[in-house]
Amino acid sequence: MAGRTLETARLVLRPWVKEDYAPFAALNCDPRVTATLAGNLTRAESDALADRNAAHIQEHGWGLWAVEVKGGTPFIGFTGLSRPRFEAPFTPCVEIGWRLAFAHWGHGYATEAAKAVVAFAFEELRLPEIVSFTTVSNIRSRAVMDRLGLTYDADGDFDHPSLAADHPLRPHVLYRMKAR
Repeated sequence: MAGRTLETARLVLRPWVKEDYAPFAALNCDPRVTATLAGNLTRAESDALADRNAAHIQEHGWGLWAVEVKGGTPFIGFTGLSRPRFEAPFTPCVEIGWRLAFAHWGHGYATEAAKAVVAFAFEELRLPEIVSFTTVSNIRSRAVMDRLGLTYDADGDFDHPSLAADHPLRPHVLYRMKAR
């Protein structure tokens, strides 16, 4: 199945191309971007993640799309949908997520791209619900979740099983949105 492309007023969410890999690796080792993640990715880890994202879109037609600014920067990060690969009380599920290069923070791109993804999730995929989660301290992503209309589910908060028991980012918050 060919990868689907989504567009907003300022952005294109599209399948990955090899030219995305170098800027993706750069954002994955920027401490401002990775401060609320489990740490920086090596080039090989970043490329492997991009490969998985590209393959998922190719196979399913949707996933974590590469994001470009129309008439501007050809790659600023990703936004889209994924299935978490760990077990938690709320899995299996489909998660909405994003990761943008620091230079593109504060422009409303994450919210704009994610709104297109929410519409796609409910209108085209007909999903009954999407979730989003992040570490407790990730105020910026939590603000995007709020702007999208996701609801904080305090009963769903969890310790991320992929992080060590003593890792400071292990406590995570869960947000949900049901189809309307």
